[in-house]
Amino acid sequence: MKKILTIALSLLLTLPADMALAARKRVVKPIDPQKELKDKLNRYFNGYRVSSQVLRNRSKLAELQINDSLRTIEVSADTHFGEQVFTPESVSTIYDAVRALMPDSVADYQLTIKTGGWSLEQLVPNRLKPAEDKTRSWGDINYKGKPWVSKASLPFEIEHGLQNRHLCVWASHGRYFHIKDSTWKWQRPPLFGTREDLFTQTIVTPYLIPMLERAGAIVFTPRERDWQRNEVIVDNDTPESGYMETRGNHRWNHCDSTGFGLHPGVYVDLENPFEQGTSRQTSTVDGPHHQSTVVWKPNIPEAGRYAVYVSYQTLEKSIDDAHYTVWHQGVPTEFHVNQQMGAKTWVYLGSFDFDAGQSERNCVTLSNVSKHHHGVVTADAVRFGGGMGNIRRGYTTSGLPRCLEGSRYYAQWAGMPYEVYSTKNGEDDYGDDINARSYMANFLAGGSVYIPDTTGLKVPLELSLAVHSDAGFTRDGRSHTGTLSICTTYLNDSIFRTGRSRLASRDFADELLTSVSSDMARLYGSWPTREIYDRNYSESRCPGVPSAILETMSHQNFWDMRYGQDPNFRFDFARSVYKAILRYVSRMHHTKYVVTPLAPNRLRVELTGKGSAKLSWHPVKDPDEATAEPTGYIVYTAIGKNGFDNGQYVKGKNTSITIDLEPQQLYSFYVTAVNEGGESFPSETVSAYDVPGSQKSVLIVNGFHRLASPAVRNNAAEQGFDMEMDPGVTYGRTAGWLGYQTSFDKTQMGRETRTGLGYTNDSLMGQFIAGNDFNYIRTHAEAIASAQRLSISSCSAECLNTNEVRPTEYQMMDLILGLEKNDGWSLRQYQAFPPMLRQHLQLFTKRGGALLVSGSYIGSDMAAPAERRYLEDILKVSYEGINCDSLQRDSIQGLGTTFDFYRHLNETHYAATHPEILQPVAPAFTAMAYADSYSACVAYDGKDYKAMTIGFPFECIKDEQKRLSLMRGILRFLLPTQ
Repeated sequence: MKKILTIALSLLLTLPADMALAARKRVVKPIDPQKELKDKLNRYFNGYRVSSQVLRNRSKLAELQINDSLRTIEVSADTHFGEQVFTPESVSTIYDAVRALMPDSVADYQLTIKTGGWSLEQLVPNRLKPAEDKTRSWGDINYKGKPWVSKASLPFEIEHGLQNRHLCVWASHGRYFHIKDSTWKWQRPPLFGTREDLFTQTIVTPYLIPMLERAGAIVFTPRERDWQRNEVIVDNDTPESGYMETRGNHRWNHCDSTGFGLHPGVYVDLENPFEQGTSRQTSTVDGPHHQSTVVWKPNIPEAGRYAVYVSYQTLEKSIDDAHYTVWHQGVPTEFHVNQQMGAKTWVYLGSFDFDAGQSERNCVTLSNVSKHHHGVVTADAVRFGGGMGNIRRGYTTSGLPRCLEGSRYYAQWAGMPYEVYSTKNGEDDYGDDINARSYMANFLAGGSVYIPDTTGLKVPLELSLAVHSDAGFTRDGRSHTGTLSICTTYLNDSIFRTGRSRLASRDFADELLTSVSSDMARLYGSWPTREIYDRNYSESRCPGVPSAILETMSHQNFWDMRYGQDPNFRFDFARSVYKAILRYVSRMHHTKYVVTPLAPNRLRVELTGKGSAKLSWHPVKDPDEATAEPTGYIVYTAIGKNGFDNGQYVKGKNTSITIDLEPQQLYSFYVTAVNEGGESFPSETVSAYDVPGSQKSVLIVNGFHRLASPAVRNNAAEQGFDMEMDPGVTYGRTAGWLGYQTSFDKTQMGRETRTGLGYTNDSLMGQFIAGNDFNYIRTHAEAIASAQRLSISSCSAECLNTNEVRPTEYQMMDLILGLEKNDGWSLRQYQAFPPMLRQHLQLFTKRGGALLVSGSYIGSDMAAPAERRYLEDILKVSYEGINCDSLQRDSIQGLGTTFDFYRHLNETHYAATHPEILQPVAPAFTAMAYADSYSACVAYDGKDYKAMTIGFPFECIKDEQKRLSLMRGILRFLLPTQ
């Protein structure tokens, strides 16, 4: 036996080294008694699918622990398994499936299934849990003081919305300085007319933030929010800028600490503008008779809409009701600002329309009247408009409006400490920009109930949301990638400073993803639910409050962007996000919530003949939100050239109001719907003008409601947006366009090169583009009123479709068609001449009414033979195509004058990029001509009726005085004086 062992050992020693090692491994490797079970579990997780969700990463078993003494089993899947939306039902199904794989010997052991360190039960959101997890709601933590900013002029109260909730929301990326290359760059590629740096703003700025604010929230955003290139600062250190003080019982004195100081030129790294000047203070009084005031009267370079920001100091006796008044086009809007928080930075009050020049009609005032009898009110600079970037990096600034830059530069301009906006020692602006957003929010909220035990400005920000778009594409070119959300739960022992669980962020991410995916699928037929990532991303990791990143869609996937560039889709998407935030915040505080109503439609105002006008509207039901019913309405009024007032509340279900009018004074109105949850977006604007004793009246009808993406190319070879063919129509001004798409080749899908699908030039970089402002009735009414002889009523074209207004009761109709047309690619259908409108026009002219029609697609939207005959019979025009003046001149001659119109994309007024050639049908004649002599306007002077049809929108005439004069000439033709 010994001899045999010796021989075996000698043979082993003579084997090659690798064979010996393999032999030893075979000898010492123990048999895993759990291998069969692990293989079963791994196959289960690897094959796991969710029909309601797109999970791109396959899962696998991470660990299996069986404790026979404790009779427990712990199954841990990898983190990919946690990327799904968990419900009690899905968790139960998973447990049943895993338990069925267990051998009989452990069938009665206690089973726990985990992913990412959390049990599946923990990943079920609070909203679905049978018993709430109190560690992930605020409980008794609640800010109960005065809000940072409140609008004192609001004519109703919000009780079940987001009132007194302070939120931080931002759009992703922005222009930044690349240190290594010493140049300014964008952070994401140029695709489909835009970049992510620009695109996500178009959801956040015109839609999401206003929705949250209309629900009562105070929203801070760490990127400049104002799409305005002009900026005017009025400051006590430069009284020549328009700063004035008045003294009552108490004089104004300098504060001990530094304040804002403006110097010429640019600002460099480490410079804090709020440490370079002084600020003012005075004691409070309890009534206006002995008040002291400050007036900031800017010299506005161009008439337009400007954001207004105030600044101040926080002192020991600072008050929570500092009384500011913004005067905009002669109308005062009052605010209360809590000066006990948010000092030495820009504090947003709102955005307002201002006239050009310097006037008391356009200014900001501050009074020392307060409920606090022994308090102190402070005053520093006031800023009007977003302005241009003024932070120099390297040797240059970005050269772009500040709203297009990243957060790093806005944070510096807003007075943040260096460690807030520069965490990379000034050597990595890209990293600084990502971090500055969260650090800015943390600094603002430091010392509040939501981020206690830290130094900061005590603004009670309780939620943070970063809105992004993602990369990736679907190879079929006709399906969506969908939406995903991101949170970070495993930092700092998975708790916030308040002791609340970071699973609150998972709940928020879950709420966002579930809301958006279900709403978009219901509204648009298909919208995939992607993953919930629990990842180490700065914008979800760094905020000191529950936070999430929302990857809205893929900017690289055309089918996503076809929807994302449609303004109606943006509204619906933002409304879904707003509702998710509302539900989440309400649940965190255990409060009731009510969703804001949708804007009313079918607006109309008609003179009564008794020195008054009846304004009427119709509520719009939200079929998906039972609580979104209006309980009242706000009627906003503008008189003459004044701005709109702060509104009159109309209680209950009333959908009309009678308003007394001053003779020969133009009145304009718009309406919002309200309830306990807040206020809707505004309706379109209508106008009325009463001329006592006038024998003739005009009905202005707005038929321009179109909102659309640019023209869509989508065929076997090509895909993308053709802005040359049609640049689309946005909701008001937009900052979202980079340039024109130049590559449409579908075979180059996914390539981020000049030949890659979607590649876009930068021909529109830094430009704002005007869109549909829904206020063109007012423009036409001002022109008609300048004749001072015709009364004016007006309505939406929808009112003609429902026969709520009868045009035959008027002597003239002015039909506004703007850019209305059935374009064939929009997600909502529009039409210049829907069937009911055609019937009304036919009846109106048959009864001798005078008709004025203007718009860009009068002929091209009536392409069928019967429609062409209609144009010839009623309007006496023949469509001859688009005016393709090779020089693209914007001048027109006719009616004894020459004038220019908005033909090219610009920031002042929407452009008629494709004016039409309308040839007269005898006996009609050409009344205006383009610069290349083609017919721009056709006039018909018949014995049966008169008509004038213009192949471009009348409101696109640039010069106001020319516009008024031209309208008076049109009126002399259509309604001659006797």
